[in-house]
Amino acid sequence: MTALKEYARLESGGLWRADADAQRRDVIVSFGDATLVISDSAERALAHWSLPAIERLNVGERPAIFSPDPEATETLEIEDDTMIAAIEKVRKTVEKQRPKPKRLRYLGLGLSVAAVAALAVFWLPDALIRQTVSVVPAVKRSEIGGTLLGHIQRVTGPTCRSQLGTQALNQLRTRALGRDAGGQIVVVPAGVQQALYLPGGIIVMNRALVEDTEDPATVAGHAIAAAAGLRVQDPLATLLKEVGVRATFQLLTTGDLDSETLRAYAEVLIASPPQRPPDDALIPLFEAAQIPSTPFAFAVDKTGETTLGLIEADPMQGREAPAILNDGEWISLQGICS
Repeated sequence: MTALKEYARLESGGLWRADADAQRRDVIVSFGDATLVISDSAERALAHWSLPAIERLNVGERPAIFSPDPEATETLEIEDDTMIAAIEKVRKTVEKQRPKPKRLRYLGLGLSVAAVAALAVFWLPDALIRQTVSVVPAVKRSEIGGTLLGHIQRVTGPTCRSQLGTQALNQLRTRALGRDAGGQIVVVPAGVQQALYLPGGIIVMNRALVEDTEDPATVAGHAIAAAAGLRVQDPLATLLKEVGVRATFQLLTTGDLDSETLRAYAEVLIASPPQRPPDDALIPLFEAAQIPSTPFAFAVDKTGETTLGLIEADPMQGREAPAILNDGEWISLQGICS
């Protein structure tokens, strides 16, 4: 499933330049859940661009030139009209400042049901949130998460990307969360205090969480802690509680949240990240991944006083944990923002 249902199998060629000093190279461009995926001829991912963050540098010209950051140090040239149109559709959707009523594309509810529900939902906001969360499909969650990531990057800077570093990050994610977890992990230069879990399974980490440790288990622990938030509360429900009944009703009846609402919520996330889930929600995930919880516990609290439960209940205590990354992969991951 991709960010645009009608482009689920869309691919095209392109010319990608990693930075201002790099040479352009032929790549394959395709859509991911909330990203534009740039791969080499062997189908190895070279970069993941957040769809809401993409800017066009030469409107109306061909080939179209896109960039994921304001400084345009990384660029992608595309000549395929269909792919250009798909990217432009995402950009125009994100740039809309006012929501416009339209037929529900993602939520299978008729207007008659919404009209009846409207009589009660303003008196029962929790019920409204539960109902909305239950009917929002995965593709819409990915779109919301991708838009939030775009707004977060305006504060943190663009996500860090390198071929080997991204490969190592994806391997760590699979090891920590499992192959069927969905979503992705991205690393940003600054701005977030802890790993954030966005709708659609996007985990945002500060580069300091990757660089200021000598143990991959610590980084994996941050990913596990972010994902464990799902056991406490759905991140979409957390978002809707913050933005209020009006925005929730808008999502339920139109299938959209306006960009300004998501921008404001992104600022709230950065300033006040969610609390760490309780130990009884974390330990089973560490055990399932066969990753020790002690390195993460000491990374959160050097004294171990507030994370004693994670240390004493470490599921790998006295056992040899399988390697998360080899030395070369760990070095590549730590240098992803270099």
